[in-house]
Amino acid sequence: MSSRNAILASLRAAQRTPATLPDVPMFDVGLPPALDRFKETFAQMGGIWAEMPADGDIEALIRTRFTDAKVICSAVPEVAGTQRIEEVRDPHELDDVDVGVVRPRFAVAETGSIWLSEMQYHVNALGYLSQHLVALLDPADIVGNLHHAYHRSEFFAVNYAVLMSGPSATADIEGVLIRGAQGIRSLTVIPATRVRASG
Repeated sequence: MSSRNAILASLRAAQRTPATLPDVPMFDVGLPPALDRFKETFAQMGGIWAEMPADGDIEALIRTRFTDAKVICSAVPEVAGTQRIEEVRDPHELDDVDVGVVRPRFAVAETGSIWLSEMQYHVNALGYLSQHLVALLDPADIVGNLHHAYHRSEFFAVNYAVLMSGPSATADIEGVLIRGAQGIRSLTVIPATRVRASG
C-alpha cells in the first residue's frame, strides 16, 4: 500500500459516527419590543429615524432632508426620484448619486441593521456610491435578534446580502470617529408599510 493510500485509509477509519445537530435556542425570551429596540440600536450606530410625514409624501420628506440633492436614485415605487435604478446599466453611472432610496427586506432590532441584497439594490453600487441612503422599512419586518435573522429564507435566495448598521464610519488611533469615510455619509430609515401579496 502506498503512503497516500495508507493516509486515506487511516482518515476513513477515523470517521466519527454521524450525529444530529443540537437544537440551538433562538434566545428570544424577554426580548424588548422589536421596534423600540431597533430605534435605540440604530441610533447608537449613527442611523437617523425619520417619522413618516402626516400626508405620506415620502418624496417631499427626502427633498426637505437633503435640500442640496440633485440626483435621487430610487429603487422603490413609492419615490420617483430623478433617476430610476432600473435604467442604470453600468454601476459607474451611480457615481453622482446624492441620495439612494431602497426598501430593506427586513431589519434586526438587536444590531440596528437593515438587510439588503441585489434584489433590493438592483445595482449593488447604489448602497455604496450614494452620498446618503434612505431606507423605507416596514416595522412589521423587524426581527428581534440575529438568530431569527439567520433563519430567514432570504439568505438562501440571493447571491449577495449585507446587514447594514448605520452609515460608513471609521475611527483613528486617537478615537476620532469619522462618518462617511468609505461609503454613505448617512443612513435614514422611514417607517413605511410594505404592500404584501394577498392570499
